[in-house]
Amino acid sequence: MLCGLSFVVVVLATSAAASDSPNIVIMLMDDMGWGDLGSNGEPSRETPHLDQLAREGLTATSMYTAAPLCSPSRAALLTGRLPIRNGFYSNNTHGRNAYTPQNIVGGISASEVLLPELLKTRGYTSGLIGKWHLGHRTPYLPLERGFDYWFGSPNCHFGPYSDVTTPNIPVFRNASMIGRYYKDFAIDRATGVSNMTKMFTEEAVAFIQRQAREGPFFLLWAPDATHAPTYASLKFHGTSRRGRYGDAVRELDAGVGAIVNALRDANVDNNTLVVFTSDNGAALVSKEEGGSNGPFLCGKQTTFEGGMRAPGIFWWPGVIAPGSVTHQVWSQMDLFSTALQLAGITPPHDREMDGLPLAASLFHPDHEFFRPIFLYRGDRLMAVRQGSYKMHVWTWSTPTDELRRGINFCPGSEVANVTTPQPTDHSIAPVLFNVVVDPGERYPISTWAMRCNSMFAHRAKLRRGEPQLNWCDPAVMHWAPPGCEELGECLKVPASNPTLCNWPH
Repeated sequence: MLCGLSFVVVVLATSAAASDSPNIVIMLMDDMGWGDLGSNGEPSRETPHLDQLAREGLTATSMYTAAPLCSPSRAALLTGRLPIRNGFYSNNTHGRNAYTPQNIVGGISASEVLLPELLKTRGYTSGLIGKWHLGHRTPYLPLERGFDYWFGSPNCHFGPYSDVTTPNIPVFRNASMIGRYYKDFAIDRATGVSNMTKMFTEEAVAFIQRQAREGPFFLLWAPDATHAPTYASLKFHGTSRRGRYGDAVRELDAGVGAIVNALRDANVDNNTLVVFTSDNGAALVSKEEGGSNGPFLCGKQTTFEGGMRAPGIFWWPGVIAPGSVTHQVWSQMDLFSTALQLAGITPPHDREMDGLPLAASLFHPDHEFFRPIFLYRGDRLMAVRQGSYKMHVWTWSTPTDELRRGINFCPGSEVANVTTPQPTDHSIAPVLFNVVVDPGERYPISTWAMRCNSMFAHRAKLRRGEPQLNWCDPAVMHWAPPGCEELGECLKVPASNPTLCNWPH
């Protein structure tokens, strides 16, 4: 097999159900860890619907995000391309994470082709329910990028803000805002009570009920209740052994159950692929408002296993064998390519794709493609996962300045020469782990060298996209989003003052 292969053409014998442009539902959680699911060993067992989804479907033990935080991870899933290619990174300071706060000037590049845009060519209707996070100015919003329906927010639910120095985050329906967090859409920061997950669930169910009669659909359900500050509705408030974070998980789990039931009630469950995953690992820095990465090292913001190894469940009754498990190394970029494969759509030929069409791994879980996964932090290649092994060519956990402030991405799990508080180059003598047999067991570099030189092939042909996350400006914040006039919620826009964004980690 060619080690540098970035796209595999699979000749696939599928069932009739798999050949009829199936509906596709991707449930993308926010900061939910691998260890938050009962099916992955969470001892409180507070995810009964997800655990049932796993029993009835396929568990992917090695599902990787394309970045250790939200925005670039989501951009990669919807483009099938690494952030270093699609431009969702910053090179202001090398090897630092960047995302889309509300003062970001950029967004997903117009040159990128997103999954809903391609699915539209086969008659799909696409809906986004929840957080977007790929740019909040009009050219970057979901309905400009292939989605037909959107209920949610362009940013996370931070706040409340003063609306003088910083505006509160808007909530949109389609192309116009319909209110703001903490004003029209309440989140009680003191108690952690909010109805947002309830609304996101109701919207997803309604979308399925509308579209099930109309033809194939794509639904991206992206609630953000497990991103600090966490929240849940009164029905779930105080019901978890895991505090406020657990309350949020329990309500999201109930939302999964409601969506699956909606598919069954509409008689489209046998022609719908459902995928459950998260945009990155649990945010251990959030402490009691963060989740669990189970046995994996560190958390969000890092390229260690806890930062980029996410839950992975696939469900498709009558097509995917119940209770099956795959050890295929997946990237969320593969969801892009696999969705196109199932819909019968040819991926773009004018660009390098990083996602593989892996439908064969859904139908035949024992069938594994030997492929590399490249793990970046910002513009720097930090590690490579291939087969059972993971090679760290750079390491970095939490900057020393942040540690002094009580911020720690690896609390209680520091490993000498690995969880380094400054970027550390291991190119001459990479740090090698077997992440299948024993995540803490290290092997000599010769073991990796015998595999192949995929990292060098990747670097040799890499064409970096124009970085979209370099510039910040207070004038582009949510002062006057589309629709604010009708609501009387337009705010005064300050003078433009663009500066290079500061990315501390």
